Amino acid sequence: VQLQASGGGLVQAGGSLRLSCAASGRTFSTYAVGWFRQASGKEREFVAAISWSGGDTYYGDSVKGRSTISRDNAKNTVYLQMNSLKPEDTAVYYCAAHFTLYSGRYYYTDTTYDYWGQGTLVTVSS
Repeated sequence: VQLQASGGGLVQAGGSLRLSCAASGRTFSTYAVGWFRQASGKEREFVAAISWSGGDTYYGDSVKGRSTISRDNAKNTVYLQMNSLKPEDTAVYYCAAHFTLYSGRYYYTDTTYDYWGQGTLVTVSS
């Protein structure tokens, strides 16, 4: 599976962005997908994840209530809608995929994922 993250950009605080993670491969619907972010000088942080069917979603505390993850398996794409953006959301956002039909808290861990996209930069100005 190859992943391509897009949708990042410069936005003012309080604004919104929708990130996309487009995947190649006909079996994308059997992969869980997660979003992680890494700010300059900081460790990679879990943002959100979604199960293969879209039936289970998980969010990191820093974005819970402000973000929604969804997927369209017919389009091989996962979306991350982020609202009420804050300057501390500034980071490179990465999507990642893991082949599984099971849901669980292991989605929160970056070592779970086998495939990673190249990242898209989100910059939130104050």
